[in-house]
Amino acid sequence: MIHQDTIAINSAGHGAMTDLTDRVKQIVAAARVQIGVAHVFAVGSTAALGVIEFEPGLQKDLPQTLDRLIPPSRNYGHEQAWHDGNGHSHLQATLLGPSLTVPITAGKLRLGTWQQIIHLECDVHARERTVVVTITGEQMK
Repeated sequence: MIHQDTIAINSAGHGAMTDLTDRVKQIVAAARVQIGVAHVFAVGSTAALGVIEFEPGLQKDLPQTLDRLIPPSRNYGHEQAWHDGNGHSHLQATLLGPSLTVPITAGKLRLGTWQQIIHLECDVHARERTVVVTITGEQMK
């Protein structure tokens, strides 16, 4: 069985983190999958997904760490081509990645107590984002 749905996000711009866990859980419940996987994919080259403890300290720490690793306002090749101020945004999103897969066991996402599925906006502007959630597995009888 395959079920697909989307999640819409209105991000506030660079560093904005959104907890998607409850929305992905709702999609899993609607799919009625007993055992399988939830594949979560962020559409856009400056958006990233991850699993983190969604709390205020880490909501600041992750974007700040990415800015130290791949700082804004450098003279990246992307900047030389497009002059849009987001060369670092593309690199940060690529480093984290656009997707993740979470196992489904007994009809529920198999996440640890302190693991939440997050969307991280790496672009310099607020964006309307789409996250595609594809559920694959065996349905409940």
